[in-house]
Amino acid sequence: MNWRSVSLASVPPQPWKNGGGTTRELLAWPAGADWRVRLSVAEVVADGPFSRFEGVQRWFAVLRGAGVRLVVDGVAHTVTATDGPLAFGGAADTCCTLLGGPTQDFNLMLRGGSARVQRVQGQLQVAPSASQFLAVYTGNEMASVVLGAEAAVFPPHTLLWRDVSATHPLPPITLDAPGALWMEISP
Repeated sequence: MNWRSVSLASVPPQPWKNGGGTTRELLAWPAGADWRVRLSVAEVVADGPFSRFEGVQRWFAVLRGAGVRLVVDGVAHTVTATDGPLAFGGAADTCCTLLGGPTQDFNLMLRGGSARVQRVQGQLQVAPSASQFLAVYTGNEMASVVLGAEAAVFPPHTLLWRDVSATHPLPPITLDAPGALWMEISP
């Protein structure tokens, strides 16, 4: 199977752009400061502002913890580990308040293009669109991915991704991954 993977534990933490916490960058494509797609997991241990990213669309999902209250350009959103990802502009004035202690959070950032991001609560069958990247973050449990005659099992806290731009059309994909995040990304 042509899925590439990276485990959360294999990526060292790095400081946030605003210095207020740490994140583990699982994927930046293309590599370096001029990325168009960035997937990361952050540890949020205190209330405070989010870093601003001009020209970036963001998707934010709580992976672990009681959740957060995000105020994005004056509009409040409560996001918990059972909610779907929240999409908002990276240039927005965004402030985070923890609802009951530290959280672990997943972030997709995209410069240009579009994405579809959803939380999987068990099994998902999908016929991928014309996305260039398919990605899954496995969360707290093992995940299996079946693509045509190919099948693979991946451990918890792992990002899987696959460039599908040269292989379309793809057969339907079956994902069995409680608590995972599924992404179709067109940068």
